[in-house]
Amino acid sequence: MNHSPTFPTSPVSILKRIRALAPVRDCTFPESLVIAERQATRLAALLTVDNGSVDGIQTHDIDGLPRIRVIFESALPVSGMSHWNGREWIITIAATDSLPRQRFTLLHEFKHVIDHGVAHRLYRGNRRHKPGEQAEMAADYFAGCALVSKRDLKHAWGIGIQRPGALAAHFNVSEPAIRVRLAQTGLDVISDRQPTSRCARPVRGPRNQPQTFRYAASGQGRSNRRSYA
Repeated sequence: MNHSPTFPTSPVSILKRIRALAPVRDCTFPESLVIAERQATRLAALLTVDNGSVDGIQTHDIDGLPRIRVIFESALPVSGMSHWNGREWIITIAATDSLPRQRFTLLHEFKHVIDHGVAHRLYRGNRRHKPGEQAEMAADYFAGCALVSKRDLKHAWGIGIQRPGALAAHFNVSEPAIRVRLAQTGLDVISDRQPTSRCARPVRGPRNQPQTFRYAASGQGRSNRRSYA
């Protein structure tokens, strides 16, 4: 960025509240992912409470925030990008992408806006990933958590919405995004082993051991994790 933006100091600023969840110190990457999930949870709570939404975060929720403008371009060579123009943040989304992908891209880019000025503390790089790669991974994680929270995903699973396609339709996200969230919450182990089962039977064991379950149908093992799309 060539210019450092100055944001309103209002205590009710949603962006300010979300940014305040990041500590003023260097973080390990696992810590940064925990912070990203907390920020996503807080954002979803603030936006849905303010707007009474039951459909999750939508474009107008982010576009309605102070100094945030969302625009769509048909000729955009990538799914999305964000920049500060000296007056406001511009988040540009590919107009030709599907609505689920647009929503995901919007939240991904909004995470970059949140991280402005503190990315160097959150993403320090390691032997496997450069700082920029970590920032992209955290933005993906934030978007997934904001659109499909762990609590809501487990609730949907608990009431019987368990197939990836059905979950994707329920949350209005892409099926690959759901598969990633299933992996991140551990539900992919059940999903991939049990493509058709609807209930689990408890397994008897010692009282001092955690309860375990077995499923009526056998599966083919755990699948590889996939990227968001």
